[in-house]
Amino acid sequence: MAGLTATEKKLAEYKCNTNEAIQLKLVRFPEDLEDENTTFNPEYSHQVFGDDEVAFGYKGLKILLYYIAGNLSTLFRIEYASRVNEKFDCVEADDVESKIREIIPPGFCTNTDDFVSLLEKEVNFKPFGMLLHTYSIHNEEAGEDITYQIYKADMTCPGFREYHERLQTFLMWFIETASFIDVDDERWNYFLVFEKYNKDGATLFATVGYMTVYNYYVYPDKTRPRVSQMLILPPFQGEGHGAQLLETVHRYYMSSPTVLDITAEDPSENYVKLRDFVLVKLCQDLVCFSPVKLMQGFSQEMVTEAQQKLKINKQHTRRVYEILRLRATNMGDAEQSRSYRLDVKRRLIGPYKKKQRELAKMRRCLRPEEMTNQLNQIDLNLQREQLEESFQQLVSDYRRVLERLAQA
Repeated sequence: MAGLTATEKKLAEYKCNTNEAIQLKLVRFPEDLEDENTTFNPEYSHQVFGDDEVAFGYKGLKILLYYIAGNLSTLFRIEYASRVNEKFDCVEADDVESKIREIIPPGFCTNTDDFVSLLEKEVNFKPFGMLLHTYSIHNEEAGEDITYQIYKADMTCPGFREYHERLQTFLMWFIETASFIDVDDERWNYFLVFEKYNKDGATLFATVGYMTVYNYYVYPDKTRPRVSQMLILPPFQGEGHGAQLLETVHRYYMSSPTVLDITAEDPSENYVKLRDFVLVKLCQDLVCFSPVKLMQGFSQEMVTEAQQKLKINKQHTRRVYEILRLRATNMGDAEQSRSYRLDVKRRLIGPYKKKQRELAKMRRCLRPEEMTNQLNQIDLNLQREQLEESFQQLVSDYRRVLERLAQA
């Protein structure tokens, strides 16, 4: 803080990192309120507190956002050790409460006693909508299998609109470019994951995560479901729930003759890896992806069968083919390895060939000196290096998918 005045140094102490200040909990038992092990923090808070993710005016700031595990009834409270004094410090503290109120729906608790009273009524909470899938995952810590269920819901389900308003607040903390959707649009579908757990001899449900899907119209009589938002809450991440959810959603739409294919809106890198795993798992038993046919190259048969049976588009089918062909290829065999490398690179080189076609057009309309400038921007050796780098990264990603598939 060299060069700062005494006042500036003092005020700098009143800046708090909001990713650390915000404390989230999914509460099942009253004792969870005091258990630090049940607390987790946001990955992002810039959409609420600005790009710096800082709240000014407090020391020891804590923004408590505690949710009852099932119906997500909320406790919101702000605590701090000290706050700037407008009269003496001539500055004003950020209005943290108003910023949080902008994203959480009304009806939240502000004191612990009211929250605990609601917790006692949690036994009455049941998942919304239609049950699609039940699965179990072994929990090493508990030494038992935990049961999970996936439901499809919509805004006609009693109480779901209010529940969704509470659920979507998590998007602001865990999806970098999140925004709330228009729930009055009937083309939205909602898929929810719940954990079943026991409390005092009763079976209760805890929210694990969810996905929203928008059904786009495709002329003349089809729809194209597009995954918009997908979030598995942090306490449940890394356990395989994302794959279960995505596969269940795919299977749900596969049964509909009006669905053309399933896509995703601005998919993240992690979502693409998850989708690769799920689609390869679904496709691997199709006849068109047998090892013999894989070694013959990418075919229209693969495109047609994947689209008709599994609602997978051509671009995603091509990735599935490359992953499964890698599994069928002996990369220690020089000829098989070369054949695979050339096959994948023929696809990867597409953007470079497009650039070359654009240059050919430019030759006809640019002056020689302008053409030289364009050519200087294209280094063929650099292109080859980039192509090889892209190929190696792709193979590395594909191997991780195959490793996970072998363990499934």
